[in-house]
Amino acid sequence: MDEIRVFDGHNDTLLNLHLPDRGEGRSFFERSELGHIDLPRAREGGFGGGFFACYVPNPEDDGWTEESALTITDDGYVVSDAPAVDPTYARDFADGLVASLFHLEEESGGELAVVRTADELESCLRDGTVAAILHFEGAEGLGSDPEALEGLYEVGLRSLGLVWSRPNAYASGVPFRFPSSPDTGPGLTGAGEELVRECNRLGVMIDLSHLNERGFWDVAELSEAPLVATHSNAHALCPTSRNLTDRQLDAIRDSGGMVGVNFAVGFLREDGGESEDTPLGAVVWHVDYLVERLGIDGVGFGSDFDGAKVPKKIGDVSGLPALLAALREHGYDEAALKKLAHENWGRVLRATWRG
Repeated sequence: MDEIRVFDGHNDTLLNLHLPDRGEGRSFFERSELGHIDLPRAREGGFGGGFFACYVPNPEDDGWTEESALTITDDGYVVSDAPAVDPTYARDFADGLVASLFHLEEESGGELAVVRTADELESCLRDGTVAAILHFEGAEGLGSDPEALEGLYEVGLRSLGLVWSRPNAYASGVPFRFPSSPDTGPGLTGAGEELVRECNRLGVMIDLSHLNERGFWDVAELSEAPLVATHSNAHALCPTSRNLTDRQLDAIRDSGGMVGVNFAVGFLREDGGESEDTPLGAVVWHVDYLVERLGIDGVGFGSDFDGAKVPKKIGDVSGLPALLAALREHGYDEAALKKLAHENWGRVLRATWRG
């Protein structure tokens, strides 16, 4: 049986390597017990590449952290809203992460490539090169001008999440709450509407993960491209604000889009809990539900590696074969597994990108 390579909808590896308190000096090119992705473990796990996110954290001096903002309630939790970040700080930080991805590409000696076209992605998956898509998780990384997108496109940006879970000049993200509807605030701003049109013009994929429900529907009305949520799950199974309602899933299906199943345990579990002892069956449960709602062509993986707690039986990127084995045992044949693992991402990107 040939190895099935997994192309993944979301990782935070660039930030994990960038911040000393997370990466602790680890190298992408050496096997480590820290973090979730490095090149040796990627090889072990059949990792064909993914969306490498440039995420700008709130600066330390604004006093907000997810831990300090967390309040446990009788039936779940509420994280107080993260404040918007300064656009100049955000652009400078994002530029540093962009530079770090291209440094990894240069240092890899051909083992990792930043891809800009669907043909380049297919070539990497065939020859074993790790394919990296430059992705911004939050449009504040552009600064305050949506016209900055074109310059970043020339650099290699091919995927843009309008928000992380906070407001910016373009839209509002969902705060972390459980249980909660994703309908938590206002829709797109005028600049956000302009940015959606610019993404369509250039062929930049728009990522709807972290966007609140009103913003989602604004994008659905404006965008001419398939609707995509790179790392979100089913709200019907886990009613966190970060997951997608059935109505949202139906809109994604009708657009020819897709959802990448998030491995974060808090977005998988029915109780919203954070236990890493969450079984692999929880991931399979969400895959099943999404396949039933979207069809087998509308589902992939969006691990959130290096940005979240994942089930112990996956552990890190080297554990991807265990997930494929669980899906195979559950009844998914090889053709379906290939669609989930990488073919669906290739289809959506080919339909979205200009090259």
